[in-house]
Amino acid sequence: MAATTETTAGNTPLGSPVDRLREAFDRLGSQQKIAFMVAIAAVVAIIVGSILWSRQPDWKVLFSNLTEKDGGSIATILEQQNIPHRYSDSGALLVPAERVHEVRLKLASQGLPRGGMVGFELMENQKFGVSQFAEQVNYQRGLEGELARTIQSIGSVQSARVHLAIPKPSVFVREEQKPTASVMLNLYPGRTLDAAQVAGITHLISSSVPQLPASNVTVIDQNGALLSQLKSKLTEAGLDPAQIKYVRDLENSIIKRIDEILSPVLGADNFKVQVAADIDFSQTEQTAESYRPNGAPESTSIRSQQNNETASVNQAAGGVPGALTNQPPVPATAPLTQPATGQQAGGPPGKPGDIQGKVDAAGVTAPLNAAGQPINTSKNATINYELDKTIRHTRQGMGNIRRLSAAVVVNHRKDVDKAGKAITKAIPDQEMKQINELVREAMGFSKERGDTLSIANAPFTAIDKNEVELPIWKDPESISYIKETVKYLLIVAILAFLYLKVIQPSLKAMFPVRSEDEGKMGAEGSAGAGGAFGGMSMPGMEPGEDEATQVHIDQYAIKVQKARDVADKDPKAVANIIKDWMGANGN
Repeated sequence: MAATTETTAGNTPLGSPVDRLREAFDRLGSQQKIAFMVAIAAVVAIIVGSILWSRQPDWKVLFSNLTEKDGGSIATILEQQNIPHRYSDSGALLVPAERVHEVRLKLASQGLPRGGMVGFELMENQKFGVSQFAEQVNYQRGLEGELARTIQSIGSVQSARVHLAIPKPSVFVREEQKPTASVMLNLYPGRTLDAAQVAGITHLISSSVPQLPASNVTVIDQNGALLSQLKSKLTEAGLDPAQIKYVRDLENSIIKRIDEILSPVLGADNFKVQVAADIDFSQTEQTAESYRPNGAPESTSIRSQQNNETASVNQAAGGVPGALTNQPPVPATAPLTQPATGQQAGGPPGKPGDIQGKVDAAGVTAPLNAAGQPINTSKNATINYELDKTIRHTRQGMGNIRRLSAAVVVNHRKDVDKAGKAITKAIPDQEMKQINELVREAMGFSKERGDTLSIANAPFTAIDKNEVELPIWKDPESISYIKETVKYLLIVAILAFLYLKVIQPSLKAMFPVRSEDEGKMGAEGSAGAGGAFGGMSMPGMEPGEDEATQVHIDQYAIKVQKARDVADKDPKAVANIIKDWMGANGN
């Protein structure tokens, strides 16, 4: 019974799983064993590699173009804090993508990277008793470093160097010299600085150094090209970027107004508009002073008026020449009366010595004698009127429109003929006239200004999208997607090849499947084995295990039948085998 149990345990699944696997593995040949083991190892390696590859962190650049000193300091800090890092082929320092900002903030708190330059932190370590010259040199170095760091914050600038030439102050005005500065810029590949950025760097330097004019700042790039004169050259040539931008914005605004008014009528893709604007950027100032003739005196304003009247009576000198005759005449004592009644002007003269009348003019009152003394009178009147003057001061602002030119092309209207075929027809003249009026109003057409407008109606040429679109094998997105797909397909193909060509045949050899002939032979053997055992059941077996027992018996009968066949064909070899088995027990 013990021998039967061992045989059953060695040739049936009643043994442990390890024994059954060992028995199945022993059924393979030496080459099959090696191939099976290599295939299993390759499958495990591919699966583990795929898992690690999928879990590999996405590396991003922490810093690039680091100096040796900064690179060593940063690497030491990363190793101390157990932060994974590595270097790319270009020398850039890489860290996991999710920790880029965290690491940068930590390094910035420690003043890294310094970029091979020092700033005002140089002044923090001043030694006691340092000379004034050394202190001035350290201050200049710190100022240069701070300016270089500020310039490097510009997006297009990779690195910068600033050199300041600050002369010593002098008490003599004639010997006083202004500071100068030079800036060396290293730009990123493919990037440039426009005139506004160069002017900004120039004014940044001039505003940071006392008494440094912007004209004394020189800016060059890594190729040695002088950038500081770029703005002045453009200004002298009349190519001010701000003016060009203003013209483009004005043209685009007019095009937009025309598009908005024609889109509901014609459709967005059925017309094209182009506008050219001639802008006057000159600035003029004019002052004019004009005078007009005065109007009627009663309607004019009087500034000043002066009247002058004079009257004098000439009397002949009489008497003996001498001192008495040189004295002024004695005032008249005769009463000044009006002429006697009947002695009117134009009447007959009276007697000699009678008073004929008096003169009262310009504040002078004198008698009129019959002798007819000579009398002088004069009157002067001066009137000054206000001038009719006009002063006009005119200042014309820049950016006035001199002339507008617009061109509009309208597509033919789509239609269907009698046969149902799609055709295009020209737009009627009446509608084209309405479109012309709409465009004129939208663009602000002015005939006095000399504006021009041209509208044409022509069929549009259809664009072949196949020629414009890139093929799928040239599209960068498609190429990257195909590469990723090929990687996964290659892994799947390798796994499928190993399984179908190596693992599956080995498993079939390790765990063979019974054929129909073997089943028949097993049935016959089971009948004989059943008669031999005499219907006895194995000890320790439960009644519900009869079916499993029958299967084991069938397998045992098959093996017994194979042993009989071998014994019938070569009994001598079987005898030698049995002799070898029994030899150890016999001894």
